[in-house]
Amino acid sequence: MRKSLLLVVVCLLAGAFMAVNPVQASWAYSFVVNDGKIYVLSEVHVEPEQIGDKVGKVTSYSDEEGTYSGNFSNSYPKGTEYFAVHGIDINEAIAIKISDESYLRANYEGEYEGNRFSWKKGLLYLGGLFLLVMAVLFVKNNWKPIQ
Repeated sequence: MRKSLLLVVVCLLAGAFMAVNPVQASWAYSFVVNDGKIYVLSEVHVEPEQIGDKVGKVTSYSDEEGTYSGNFSNSYPKGTEYFAVHGIDINEAIAIKISDESYLRANYEGEYEGNRFSWKKGLLYLGGLFLLVMAVLFVKNNWKPIQ
């Protein structure tokens, strides 16, 4: 009976861990993050005379899916610059500098969740920790060797 209960607790902990830490996969699309906002890359070229002020640059890069902070990109290396486009609000689109005279439009998609604390994820971790503590206490207080 005790071994069965312990097995159930271990399975629950493994399930909770897998729910919080999913398997890594590749990104669904190319994007950049600027000031907590995600911009999805398009294939629309922006003419150099339409480029406005610099609004940011890539501070971290990864081609593996995950949660990252800062001005992050899954397509462009650290240091790639972002610019405003004349006549377009930065809450609609920005331009990504591809080379000295080449820019691509990136369209605003919403807030990037990677920079924020997730209560759902925090509660999952707290629940997993609670289950682990309960399992340790159960084993410590009730485990008796078979004779």
